[in-house]
Amino acid sequence: MDLNFTPEERAFRDEARTFFRSAIPEAIRAKVAEGAGLTRDDLVSSQRILNRHGWATVNWPKEWGGQDWSPVEVYLHQDEMQLAHCPPPIPFNVSMVGPVIAQFGSQEIKQRFLPATANADIFWCQGFSEPGAGSDLASLRTKAERKGDKYIVNGQKTWTTLAQYADWIFCLVRTDPAAKSQEGISFLLIDMKTPGITVRPIVTIDGGREVNEVFFDDVEVPAENLVGEENKGWDYAKFLLGNERTGIARVGASKAKIARIRELAALEFAGETPLIESPRFLEKLAAVEIELKALEVTQLRVVSDERRLAKGRQNPASSILKLKGSVIQQQLTELLLDVVGPYALPYQRDFDGKNEPTVGPDYATEAAPSYFNYRKVSIYGGSNEIQRNIIAKAILGL
Repeated sequence: MDLNFTPEERAFRDEARTFFRSAIPEAIRAKVAEGAGLTRDDLVSSQRILNRHGWATVNWPKEWGGQDWSPVEVYLHQDEMQLAHCPPPIPFNVSMVGPVIAQFGSQEIKQRFLPATANADIFWCQGFSEPGAGSDLASLRTKAERKGDKYIVNGQKTWTTLAQYADWIFCLVRTDPAAKSQEGISFLLIDMKTPGITVRPIVTIDGGREVNEVFFDDVEVPAENLVGEENKGWDYAKFLLGNERTGIARVGASKAKIARIRELAALEFAGETPLIESPRFLEKLAAVEIELKALEVTQLRVVSDERRLAKGRQNPASSILKLKGSVIQQQLTELLLDVVGPYALPYQRDFDGKNEPTVGPDYATEAAPSYFNYRKVSIYGGSNEIQRNIIAKAILGL
C-alpha cells in the first residue's frame, strides 16, 4: 500500500483542517479536548454546522446528502475532525440508523426521516442491548406483536446512551417468537414521546448519567415505522454494527489524546525531571504510539476495501479496528492517570451546590472519570471477546 497522499489529497486535508478549527466553536472543542461532557445543544449545534457545509453525512448516498469522496478523503475528513477535537456527528443518527434507513428503508421512510436525521432535527438513540442480551444480542426478548396497522411493544432495553436527549429510538424487537433466535427479529423506529415509554438513568462508575434503561409497556407503534422486511432485522443490525465498529477505532482522537498527554507531561515532574523526559514514561507512551500507527494502517486498508465489498456487507476487519482501537483508548486514559498522579484521586466533577476549590490543576479533574468511563469501550459495539471470535472465524478461518 502506498501511504503517501497525492497533492489533491493533501489539499483536501488542509481544507478539512481549516474548516474544523474555524467553523466549530472553540468552547465546544475545548470540552472535547478536556474530556468534559457535551450537552444536547453542543451536539446538535455542531452537527448542524457540519450539515450546512455538507459534511455531516459523508458516508450516506449522495442523493441524501452524502459525498462522493474517495476512501482516502473519507479517512482524512474523519481524522482531521478528531484531531481538531470536534464532536463527531451524532453517531446514532449518522453512523447507525441513517445508513440502515438509506440502505433498507422504503422511499417513504427515507423521505420522512433522513433529512431530519442529517440535520439533528431528530435526535436518535439505540435500543439494542437488554438485561441478559448484550453481546449475545440475538437472545433479546423485547416483543413487538402485530395488531392490524400497528405493533404493540413490550420489554426493556438497557445501556441506552443519551436516551434522555432522544426524540426517537431505533429498536431491535422480536416479531416471531417461534423462529430461531436470529430469524425472528425486526428493526422498528419508535417515537420516544409515545405513551408507555419510561426512561430511567443508570449512574455509571465515573458518576456520569449518559446511559439509561428504557421500558416499553404496551407501546403502540405504527406498522409503517418498520424498516425493511419483518423478521429481517438481524441482517440490518449486522450492517449497522459494521459501521459502528469502524468508527469505534477513533484513530484521530487517539492521536489528539497522545499530543495532549505529551503537553501535560511536560508540566508535571518525576522528582526534579519533567515527566516527559522520564525513560519509563516515554517507553509506555512509545509502545502505545506504535500500536496506534499499526491501527491507522489497518484502518486505511479497511476503508480502501469498502467499495469492493458486496452491497450491504461489511469488512470483517472492522472487528480488528474495534478491538485494537478500544484497547488503545483505554491505555491512553491510564497514561493520563500517570501524568496527573495523586490529583486524580479526589472526585471533583461539578454538581449543584459545589463550593470547594479544585485540588490540583484543572486538567486533572477529568483524568479519573475518563479512566473509569472508558472501561466501557471494550464492551459496547460488541465486546472484545466477541470480536476475537469474529476474527478467528471470518479472517483466520478457525
